[in-house]
Amino acid sequence: MCGIVGYIGTQKAVGILIGGLEKLEYRGYDSAGIATLYDGQLTAIKAKGKLHNLRTKLENNVDYAQIGIGHTRWATHGKPEEYNAHPHGDNKGKFAVVQNGIIENYQDLRKELKEKGHNFVSDTDTEVIPHLLAEYYNPQGDDPFMDAVMKTVHRLEGAFAIALLCADYPEELIVARQNAPLIIGFGQGEFFCASDVTALVNHTNAVLALENGEIGRLTPLGVELYDFGGKRLRRSPRVLDWNPVTVEKQGFRHFMLKEIHEQPSVVRTCLEVYFNPDWQIKATKPVNLNLTPELSDNLENIQIVACGTSWHASLVGKYLLEQMAEIPTFVQYASEYRYSPSPIMANTMTIGVTQSGETADTLAALGMERQRRAGLEKPYQPRIVGISNRPESTLGGMVDQLINTYAGIEIGVAATKTFVAQVMAFYVLALDLAWQRKTINPERIDQILAGLLQLPTQIEKILQTEESKIEELAHNFPETRDFVFLGRGINFPIALEGALKLKEISYIHAEGYPAGEMKHGPIALLDAHVPVVAIAMAGSVYEKVISNAQEAKARDARLIGVVPQSYDDEVFHDVLHVPEVEELLSPILAVIPLQLLSYYIASLRGLDVDQPRNLAKSVTVE
Repeated sequence: MCGIVGYIGTQKAVGILIGGLEKLEYRGYDSAGIATLYDGQLTAIKAKGKLHNLRTKLENNVDYAQIGIGHTRWATHGKPEEYNAHPHGDNKGKFAVVQNGIIENYQDLRKELKEKGHNFVSDTDTEVIPHLLAEYYNPQGDDPFMDAVMKTVHRLEGAFAIALLCADYPEELIVARQNAPLIIGFGQGEFFCASDVTALVNHTNAVLALENGEIGRLTPLGVELYDFGGKRLRRSPRVLDWNPVTVEKQGFRHFMLKEIHEQPSVVRTCLEVYFNPDWQIKATKPVNLNLTPELSDNLENIQIVACGTSWHASLVGKYLLEQMAEIPTFVQYASEYRYSPSPIMANTMTIGVTQSGETADTLAALGMERQRRAGLEKPYQPRIVGISNRPESTLGGMVDQLINTYAGIEIGVAATKTFVAQVMAFYVLALDLAWQRKTINPERIDQILAGLLQLPTQIEKILQTEESKIEELAHNFPETRDFVFLGRGINFPIALEGALKLKEISYIHAEGYPAGEMKHGPIALLDAHVPVVAIAMAGSVYEKVISNAQEAKARDARLIGVVPQSYDDEVFHDVLHVPEVEELLSPILAVIPLQLLSYYIASLRGLDVDQPRNLAKSVTVE
């Protein structure tokens, strides 16, 4: 979950490396460091803590190097101390390495190398890499640096993306990838590498994603691509439609708040791309998803694998797929599915949901599902679909079809607009399958489409009318230690998501429960010091949620209600209004006040909203 960046070209490398690390700091911020190569000398500068500490160290540093690598760390092996910060080197100062990933066999390699006289100065798994390079480096060989890299990567087990420098090769930056993301950027006489395109968009939008088992050699003259066996590969970069403005705060105090306010635009984009509101007039279909018959025909079951916020979006998706398309749907944590997969069922679609397209557990679960169904007869053959914000990701290359959520770059570690985008993707899928299977009539489809088209304006109304009220309400909770969130039916996942957002960025313990389950244990937690947030949207369970909320109120809990605009009862101490909407569409609106409440509580507590402790945006290791 660390971030790596590299540069070779005609500009001074330090500024480009630091700028790239700023864009990657959401991937880890326990420590940071850079290494540059100038006049045959490798220089590494590191600092514990966030990137500004490294910036301070570099203030009076004059470095003319035009090649370098950088790293921002999310600690796995070894405490977040400066001696564990990347880049790491060998004992002779010949090599410098940065890595994102985990070398699973590092202990055996470390023992072997120690016996050969290598001295280690960190607790990290990464440090074995430069020592292996030094062990295999033969200056008299045909291609010494690349040969050493080839031999080294064959010794590494696990998931890794690495960028490497050698003091003897001032015009070569070598990168390699195995089960961890790595992107190469193409400029004019300069080339870049990074864990994510967010680090590159200020410099280029022509990128090439390395695939597993590939090595790239970057020189001022171009990029050479090889597989781990040394075979030369040829692929062309793709051009992204992103620009530098998308990764700036644009006047907002935090990226998270900016991304909350971008949600009306995200929903509009999804509607424009996927939905045909006048489908009957034009005698076409309501959804432009274009699922292949191999994926959708004779579908009997759907299983979804996801983690974190994506898992909550998938729970909403389960409700939509079962209620609209009448397909039994099962949602599992990808991390658990890997070790206890469901029995193999015929005619089953497997959906992996990950905003980054790089979540290690989700990718592994999908890969396992494809492998265990490979070679089986037709009803049991794999049908793999992905839902992601990043079509250029690893996920995009491994699924049979990708549903792009079109949310744009999300920098804040706590997902907001990508959650809403994923839920919208499930509306797309559920409507498409419902239309194909004729489980809802055309009039009902039109009714749902009409409601979806109103959502962007309704989200804007919440932001306009409720945000200041929510900010004021947040002043009541900076010292609160526990929260409970309640929901039922399609809004139970929203209770889970509201609790997760509060935990992630405010460090307040929060739990989401089905409202009807309160009396089966969790009600024992309630007293005057535990606020309860109840999602009470109009529909089949509205009265039930109100009744459950009154049970909490009777235990002296401060009661906050997410309620329709027409609500005029006095059950709740505080109300957060959302526009009138039918129950099926209510999750998209109900989550907005909960995002804002979490944001303002965390902000008032003086916390780093965009980079909460111990978290990283993209979980690329198990």
